[in-house]
Amino acid sequence: MAEGAKDFLNKPFEQAEALNRIYNILDVRLMHNKIRDHNKELEGKVQERTRDIEETRLDVIRRLGRAAEYKDNETGFHVIRMSKYCEQLALKAGMSPEKVSVILNASPMHDVGKIGIPDAVLLKPGKLDADEWEIMKSHSIIGGEILSEGDSDLMRMAQTVALTHHENYDGSGYPNGLAGEEIPVEGRITAICDVFDALLSDRPYKKAWTFDEAVGFMREQSGIKFDPELLELFLGITDKIMEIKERWSDK
Repeated sequence: MAEGAKDFLNKPFEQAEALNRIYNILDVRLMHNKIRDHNKELEGKVQERTRDIEETRLDVIRRLGRAAEYKDNETGFHVIRMSKYCEQLALKAGMSPEKVSVILNASPMHDVGKIGIPDAVLLKPGKLDADEWEIMKSHSIIGGEILSEGDSDLMRMAQTVALTHHENYDGSGYPNGLAGEEIPVEGRITAICDVFDALLSDRPYKKAWTFDEAVGFMREQSGIKFDPELLELFLGITDKIMEIKERWSDK
């Protein structure tokens, strides 16, 4: 029995008793297999349904992120590009595969708060005055409020990204004037990727910069606007970044 036997017979034994015991054991085994296979089938259905729910949630997040960009006169490809930049930088920084996946899907929500900015400010072709700039800066707080009270890692990171992607490494950013590692790493990553793609893109108020111009500006802002270590990692993978830029070109 210790070796795994399910039953035993004493000798001498009756043939009828032996057959009945064998039949009973077979019945139990077949029932066990049936229950096991049924549980596997149910588990497969649950996993499939969970994947469907997760994909639906991610699709809603991506579309909401793109909606904010459309309101800002963007094509929507900006959020795709910068989120993929974030993925590559997070990988280079040694983040776990799970966290890399979360930042890929959370970063498109960085500017969702622009939905709450009046068009007169958001779409103004010229330079914003002081009052208008204060209104514009509030999009970080609005985004944080929109994404608050999330019960998943994805939504919590999306809220963090929305709140902190305009914080500067030297503490001169907004909305809370965080500095250095006070800024969550996902906020520091998003800041680099968001600005780099914006520099290389046409905007109503500017033409796209060249690659060299963009890299030069990013280096000038190392330790001021950007985390120096993360920026160096980013500049070390610009070949991958430009491949993404080309694949998801606005053209």
